[in-house]
Amino acid sequence: MNILVLGSGGREHAFAHQLARSEKCSRIFVAPGNAGTATIATNVSLNVNDFDAVKELVLEEKIEMVVVGPEDPLVGGISDFFARDPHLREVMVIGPSQKGAQLEGSKEVAKEFMLRHGIPTAAYKSFTADNLEAGKAFLQELKPPYVLKADGLAAGKGVLILQDLEEAQQELENMLKNDKFGSAGSTVVIEEFLDGIELSVFVLTDGKNYAVLPTAKDYKRIGEGDQGLNTGGMGAVSPVPFADSALMEKITNRIIIPTVEGLHKDDINYKGFLFLGLMMVGEDPYVIEYNVRMGDPETEVVLPRIEADLVETLQRTWEGRLDEVDLRVDPRTAATVVLVSGGYPEAYEKGKPITGLDKVKDALVFHAGTRMENNQVLTNGGRVLAVTAFGEDYQEAINKSYQNASQVHFDKIYYRKDIGFDLF
Repeated sequence: MNILVLGSGGREHAFAHQLARSEKCSRIFVAPGNAGTATIATNVSLNVNDFDAVKELVLEEKIEMVVVGPEDPLVGGISDFFARDPHLREVMVIGPSQKGAQLEGSKEVAKEFMLRHGIPTAAYKSFTADNLEAGKAFLQELKPPYVLKADGLAAGKGVLILQDLEEAQQELENMLKNDKFGSAGSTVVIEEFLDGIELSVFVLTDGKNYAVLPTAKDYKRIGEGDQGLNTGGMGAVSPVPFADSALMEKITNRIIIPTVEGLHKDDINYKGFLFLGLMMVGEDPYVIEYNVRMGDPETEVVLPRIEADLVETLQRTWEGRLDEVDLRVDPRTAATVVLVSGGYPEAYEKGKPITGLDKVKDALVFHAGTRMENNQVLTNGGRVLAVTAFGEDYQEAINKSYQNASQVHFDKIYYRKDIGFDLF
């Protein structure tokens, strides 16, 4: 079948790579794609939020499956758009309905969902500009650090964790009154701070059945030792060593099953991926956030470990037959290191020539912010490449990833040198 992947990052390159391995896959289109996807698929220049343009491409190229990478088109209702159109309703869209996508599109909706279905999460309250002073008073009731979350999508930058009460109160005002995060911050969720170890769990569900994908841990801060500004992700490892069978059973019973059953009870059409951002507080898992798609760069270590046919798996998901799939997983460890442009996550330059890609051996290079010009791969974003390697243990996987990362060069290249070191 012909398949369309929507998106342009490392996550979408990883999807295209994995889908291309299936005998069921005839052609892959990636919109808009990057220099990496261009080597294994046909890139199409279009806006993923222009559903009419997506429809035109799907009909023209006889596409039978659409895999939605980023959250924006899901929150915008692309699954519903296909379901309503008589020419598109038989196309398999891997991604939840607009109602389901609100689990990521609105922090408040997600919190209400968790509260309704008894899913453990941090205590919280929501505020708007109309009750700003009540929000400031609520902060006084909490102990630092103070967690402020813009309710809507803010490109991964809508969460503030602050130690000082006065600063937290001022930032709350900046979000609600001064449009710090635009319309995404018109409602702010203030929640108690949970102190523990983060863990990412990915679930694929058809709305009734579910399959738990390999666990992963990502590294969000720009600086080594988890210092500095938050980024989209500087690296990841899979699996997570402390996520043993006992813990996964606890996560499944307390979080995954109530979540999937909650989707069914709330009559939410959900056929796709669900990211569980968890915090281990002592031995108990709490949900920090839901994402309604795969994470990045976790996708670059999770998908390569899946040995099952991804096209068949996603087809069974859309058909409501996920329980028929044997989701085989490579037992080896995978690690990825993200190479970024100098200055990221703040101001950075684009258009820098990338060299050394031909020197990478026994590793996968997933392109994120790249483009091709005159047969030369150039940087085209903050996060540029993700170098993924396998190993029999964490040390081997991480070492191989770094050895290959050192072969790649572009002006002002930067990457953290401590990804996964906390696991040794």
